[in-house]
Amino acid sequence: MKRRILISLFACFFFGFAQPASTQTPSESSKVASAVQAKSPDLNSIEGIVSATYDAISCPAGKKRDWDRFLLLFYPRARLILNPASPLLSTAESRVMSPQDYIRLWPPVEKKGLLMRSISNKIEHYRDIAHVFSTYEMRDKADDAQAFQRGIASFQLFNDGKRWYVITMLWEGETRENPIPAEYLIGK
Repeated sequence: MKRRILISLFACFFFGFAQPASTQTPSESSKVASAVQAKSPDLNSIEGIVSATYDAISCPAGKKRDWDRFLLLFYPRARLILNPASPLLSTAESRVMSPQDYIRLWPPVEKKGLLMRSISNKIEHYRDIAHVFSTYEMRDKADDAQAFQRGIASFQLFNDGKRWYVITMLWEGETRENPIPAEYLIGK
């Protein structure tokens, strides 16, 4: 009985979250439809969409981020989740946000600059879904001798038959107490 209830809850959540474009609100439908404007390498492969996400988050000091490109990478009602242990937050609360919330939260970084890139990806893929455990590093400037932060981002991706979307991105920064395991630094 418990199993049946859990399966029902999962189905309600999944099908409620991933409803077809025809049942989405006009603003969501237009966002999905306008995604064809994004660069095809961003959307046509698992590696491409992960790389494009980091690239869209990044910006040299004094430059504006390409938020339109950023938004096109995400499925409607996608979520970005910053782990509460992240050194970027001053509270111990987890942050669950939409891509639009993320944009509102992070504008101050544009003054100083932020470059984020993948240093290793571990990909699991079945049909139209994929999970990427991506080890990242962040620098203020491209020529910085050392990254000021490393961590792991967990990407859940979905392919609708035309392109890949980010459904969820959950990330946590590395700490002295919890260094990134060697298995997630392969390819560094």
